[in-house]
Formats: sequence, C-alpha cells, structure tokens
Amino acid sequence: MSALEGWENFYVIIGSSAGALIGLQFVVMTLIAERPALRVAEAGAAFSTPSVVHFGVVLLLSAIISAPWNGIAIPAALWGLVGLCGIAYAVVVIRHMRAQTIYRPVFEDWLFHVLLPVTAYAMLAGSACAAGRPGRAALFVVGAAALLLLFVGIHNTWDAVTYHVFVQRRGERESGSTDSGSKTA
Repeated sequence: MSALEGWENFYVIIGSSAGALIGLQFVVMTLIAERPALRVAEAGAAFSTPSVVHFGVVLLLSAIISAPWNGIAIPAALWGLVGLCGIAYAVVVIRHMRAQTIYRPVFEDWLFHVLLPVTAYAMLAGSACAAGRPGRAALFVVGAAALLLLFVGIHNTWDAVTYHVFVQRRGERESGSTDSGSKTA
C-alpha cells in the first residue's frame, strides 16, 4: 500500500474546485475589463494574480499527489519545491501591494494576501522534510495547506469582486465618474 493511497478523492475534489474557480475568475475579469480604471494593472498584480496562482498551486498539488508514484520521495520533493517557490512569490506579492497606489491595503488584506499564503507554503516546505518519517502526518499537512490556499483564493476573489461592485461603483455613481480605481477581481 502506497503512502499516497486514499488521497485521490480529496485531491480530485479540491483540484476540480481550484480549476473551476480559475475559470470563474477569468469570467469575472472579462466582465470587469469593460470598465477600465487608472492603474488597475498595479492592483491586479497585487490582488488578482495571487488568487489565480494559489488556485493553480492547488491544481498542481492535486496532480502531484494523484499521480501513480511508487513512493513518496519524489512527490514530497515536488511539493517542497512548490512551497519554497510560494514563499518567494509572497515576497513579490508584498512588493506589488506596496507599489500599487490605487488601494490602501488594510490588515485583512495583509492577512489573506501574505500571512496565510506564506503559512500554507511554509507548511508545504516543512512537510516535505517530514514526508520520509513513518506515519502519514506530512500528507495531512499538505492537504491542510492545499485547503488553506483554496480558501484564501476564494476569500480574495470574493473580496475583490465585492470591493468592485459595492465600493467602486458606489463611488462612481456618487461622483458621476467612470475612472475610479478598484482592487480588481
């Protein structure tokens, strides 16, 4: 019995969810694109792209874990590499969040765009080191990290859409302008 046996359904569910949410975010972006705002690319790099990256990582983890490996060493090395790359990507997100001027991030933004993703990616990197130990604790940590990234992506996408709909549009109606900024979806 492989250490990865029994995880297929879990990763089919979250991988499918991540793939569907990526597609849904593209639909939302297309609808919002009809209403361009100044400096929206800056905000998109800070607030939209990370959500797609997190959904993509969940999809990638699902593929890695669901592949028919003979052991756990190769998938552990891969998910560890994904974790390290995710931590490096968080540094890029921090730079983008600080550089953009269209929206001033609040604590919730820092929590969901930086702290929680770094936690998930650190869990991936750390669990790769523990994967060779007896027991299946490392696999539960990978599953928890994947779920955390999925929920972070859902929260961030919802937050951006509601910001656009309720804050930006209200400001446009009040000012009669169509050039106010948004966090983007």
